[in-house]
Amino acid sequence: METYAQVLSYAIPGFVGLIVIEYIASLLMGKSVANTMDTISSLSSGMTNTLKEILGLAIVIVSYGWMVDHFALFSVQSEISLYIVCFVLVDFASYWSHRFNHEINVMWNRHIIHHSSEEFNLSCALRQSISGIVSVYFFLYIPLAVIGIPGNIIAVVAPLHLFAQFWYHTRLINKMGFLEHIIVTPSHHRVHHAINPEYIDKNYAAIFIIWDKMFGTFQEESSDIPAVYGVKKPVLTWNPFLINFQHITSLAKDAWRTKKISDKVKLWFMPTGWRPKDVALQYPIEVIEDVYAYAKYSPDVPNGLKLWSGVQLVVINGLMYFMLIQIANIDASGILLYSAFLGSSIFAYTSLMDMDKIAIPAELIKLGLAFLIFQQYANWFKLSDMLPFGSYMLIGYLAISLFMTLYFVRRDSQITTREKASTLSTTS
Repeated sequence: METYAQVLSYAIPGFVGLIVIEYIASLLMGKSVANTMDTISSLSSGMTNTLKEILGLAIVIVSYGWMVDHFALFSVQSEISLYIVCFVLVDFASYWSHRFNHEINVMWNRHIIHHSSEEFNLSCALRQSISGIVSVYFFLYIPLAVIGIPGNIIAVVAPLHLFAQFWYHTRLINKMGFLEHIIVTPSHHRVHHAINPEYIDKNYAAIFIIWDKMFGTFQEESSDIPAVYGVKKPVLTWNPFLINFQHITSLAKDAWRTKKISDKVKLWFMPTGWRPKDVALQYPIEVIEDVYAYAKYSPDVPNGLKLWSGVQLVVINGLMYFMLIQIANIDASGILLYSAFLGSSIFAYTSLMDMDKIAIPAELIKLGLAFLIFQQYANWFKLSDMLPFGSYMLIGYLAISLFMTLYFVRRDSQITTREKASTLSTTS
């Protein structure tokens, strides 16, 4: 846990720095590549994934170490060439796990968060899942275990392979010449994130585009077909927690409602989007048919809320970063309590971004968790030792946060009431 937190403490500033550079470059190039609320939602999703990893919320059915012990045919030493072989094999496994996530109904829930942004930029790369709790693709690593690749090499290659997928989530880089035939480029990945009929469910590769060309899932980007991003059934929320479990909730409802026992079982493993006929007729779900006529999710919110949401993102990200650099000095119960506080904070302010009244109870839960932390760790894990008056500043932030939540929810309620009254007077 401490090693992972240390890696993240270096990676996060790098990711944020590149996102800022992309935004500045987009302004200089005169291209609009970001929506304020969408970017905040994406970065918030990245924080939820970080919390999941820190807490170790993953169930490994079969560990890689066990597979090496039982399947290895060779005993190999750590050499540069072995790292290269390992990287290629991890990429091959990544292609198939990615493809399964798209093509199997229940597996789509593990991946929908990554595609939920209706923009395509570096921040959406950080939309990573918290719903993939059970590790189900262990069998894809059997070839690595048979070769005898040690677990310590996997531990190095796997995060490098993941981080190497960040850079190509951008609209600012055009086609890259001969590299288009070798590696995944921004052009390839724009196709992958698009919901156009010509593009959808194509280009699954992570690093080497050769896998898509080998297995018939490659599609080149065409200048005549501008990519439209998102998912066919729009998520219609900025809250990453809700997005993570929308699809599986829908599947569970269908499984409960359908009359056929066989459908209750098979709907989980059918192609993504499949629904039993009786449920589909009685409970229709709207999906995007004409991608060019669809209006992106963009609720009308005051500029003050956009500014406040940005402040919330900065504050909570700062508090999470503090936890990462202090994690060696925080006991297990403290990490759990701190993570719960951060998680409830993200849920509260992203719900407020949706103008959802659930933001109020979420804010009160956040306040209660903060009270518990101050009660058990009076100096907020020695925050004031690093930042003078840090604890007092945090108390001030908590008070302002509660006030702002109440203010914006009340403001929205008043506007809604006036709109209803205006509609009634017009119809009468």
